Amino acid sequence: MLELRNIKKTYGNYHALNGLDLSIPKGSLFGLVGPNGAGKTTAIKIISGLLLPDSGEVVVDGIDALSGRDKVNEIIGYVPDSFGIYDNLTVSEYMEFFAAAYGMEGLKARKRCTNLLGQVGLEDKTDFHVNALSRGMQQRLCLARALIHDPELLIMDEPTSGLDPRTRFEFKELIRDLHDAGKTILVSSHILSELSQICTDIGIMENGSMVLSGGMEDIMTRIESSNPIRIVIMNGVRDTIAILKRNPSVKTISQNGKMFVVNFDGTREDEAALLEQLISADIPVREFVREPGSLESYFMQITDHTEEKVIMENDY
Repeated sequence: MLELRNIKKTYGNYHALNGLDLSIPKGSLFGLVGPNGAGKTTAIKIISGLLLPDSGEVVVDGIDALSGRDKVNEIIGYVPDSFGIYDNLTVSEYMEFFAAAYGMEGLKARKRCTNLLGQVGLEDKTDFHVNALSRGMQQRLCLARALIHDPELLIMDEPTSGLDPRTRFEFKELIRDLHDAGKTILVSSHILSELSQICTDIGIMENGSMVLSGGMEDIMTRIESSNPIRIVIMNGVRDTIAILKRNPSVKTISQNGKMFVVNFDGTREDEAALLEQLISADIPVREFVREPGSLESYFMQITDHTEEKVIMENDY
């Protein structure tokens, strides 16, 4: 559905995007994640046609987005990270204004707007002025506006930023429903835990480039296999150390009495084989378990990041 190939964008000496490659499969709910300043918003603005790259290719559903912008605009719906206030418009007027921008007027426009407002839970706010809505309601209205032309690809830049926990949860449910209805969705966030719960695919950005991307299931498997194994024995410390040192999947060993923490780079079958080796050597194993891990901890490993504590936010 969407391909970015070697996208570069600089501002003076600052490289906002440094050869960014991104592939989003059709029908996926793709989370674009990274710390503030990673280049997520720049990438989204380039995809949405609000910004031109210095070099590289953007392909949307087989169309060159840089030369065929009009066609691409029919495919994309965009929810920005900030909502433009229209002081003198009611909710219904706001929706009908954007419907007219897509060539919809009269009864057709009103029906479409009414259905979308109902979909996002604003059916009882049609006569409210836009600037009188709460932040969460404004985000819902912005989403409804982005869906007016029934786009195949929905792009959302930090859609839950600034929302209270309950509203964030409800907005994520809206995103799930849209994906279930067949939309391909790209949603960005600087909060890994927020997207790991709903996305089918994920890409992690840092310093203007992609450091990791793929299907969520595959990445979670990688996370699981990257976590250390904790081994606790009753006795046989020397024999245990000897067996661990001989195992090619064991990278490092930390020992505290009869407990070992092993950096183990192997499959589940390799884990089982190691446990079998220990038992065959008559070592009484009291505990043999992978340490729990998360997408956040894996991010810290692959980027060696220590400053962006908000990456691990989980307050909803």
